[in-house]
Amino acid sequence: MLGKKDFLLDPQVIFLNHGSFGATPRVLLDVYQEWQERLERQPVLFFREAPTLLREARTSLASYVGCDADELVFVVNSTYGVNVGVHALQLEPGDEVLTTDHEYGACEHAWKFYHEDRGVRLVRQHIPIPIPSSAEVEELIWSGVTERTKVLFLSHITSPTGALLPVEGLIRRARERGILTFVDGSHVPGHIDLDLHALGVDIYTANCHKWMCTPKGSAFLYVRSGMENLLDPLVVSWGWNGYPWKGAVVDPRFATGSYLTDTHEFLGTRDLAAFLTVPSALQWMHENVWPEVQQRCRDLRGYGVRALCTIPSVRPLLEQEADDVLQMGTVLLPDVDTDVLKERLYDEHSIEVVVHRWLDHALLRFSVHAHTEQRDIDALVRALSTELEIRRSSRP
Repeated sequence: MLGKKDFLLDPQVIFLNHGSFGATPRVLLDVYQEWQERLERQPVLFFREAPTLLREARTSLASYVGCDADELVFVVNSTYGVNVGVHALQLEPGDEVLTTDHEYGACEHAWKFYHEDRGVRLVRQHIPIPIPSSAEVEELIWSGVTERTKVLFLSHITSPTGALLPVEGLIRRARERGILTFVDGSHVPGHIDLDLHALGVDIYTANCHKWMCTPKGSAFLYVRSGMENLLDPLVVSWGWNGYPWKGAVVDPRFATGSYLTDTHEFLGTRDLAAFLTVPSALQWMHENVWPEVQQRCRDLRGYGVRALCTIPSVRPLLEQEADDVLQMGTVLLPDVDTDVLKERLYDEHSIEVVVHRWLDHALLRFSVHAHTEQRDIDALVRALSTELEIRRSSRP
């Protein structure tokens, strides 16, 4: 069974923050370094073979996430993928982008950077804390739709609050209204099941280096077939020349027949090793019976939420415990200095975990993965109980 021994994580630290940057097992780091060595042995040959190698890797990933290989392209992270989509969308003054107030800050910055000065409005629909039921959240978000709504932009799983949003129903409703859908699935691959064709989303970006445990810098951008011409590249390079309707001459070295892959994949000299490790990661997941790994993690996540909520003044984030498919758990803390508490948990108890404020609420978000053990959760419960008791007893 997979465990701490399979990862390079510091054994002196209780690592309950897999969700932020992931953690790569030793076996996949070996594969990653083998790709890098292959590049250095014969760089010219490697980049000559790169289009074929990347297509093979994309084909493996596409099969896993439920789409065609030409509908996705590798990017370094989902924030980059969001930027590609946001900068390319042609929106007019007065248009609205509907989102929530639980989105990742860097993605909000992208919308503001590219569109705020053009008079496009970012509508941040409020989701209260504690978070109500999925059905209520869907209605809360949809109530923000107006005749000016052109894009629905949502996290599939929110980063700051670790909540699963009801994207399926919202995508279906948006399609009926002619609203483009754009989903940030940073926390999804390897975490929960994903079938992009069944989901019906227009644009979707996600990381592989979080829950799939691939090396850092491996993510993808998906664009539904028939819409790829909307997404001009963020970085223009040789692949753009393959498209006569753009006023250029076809260059066979960079022409795969897909506007998405040609224009977004050929970005000059760069390290492709993290992308090319993705098929090995999928094989590693298969060999380790990933559904069983996920279920063990989900059970441990549920145990963690219940145990943390036995501490006085700690409450669950969700009004209804509906996110039992997740491997991240978030609880509401009493009104504490979150920066100080986070430092204390690390400095005094060697626990790496997310503690921050969101919408003026103090939250703790912990992650469970193959390297997590029940004793790690128990240590967090003891440490948090101790630290909160210290703060209660120190009040006048």
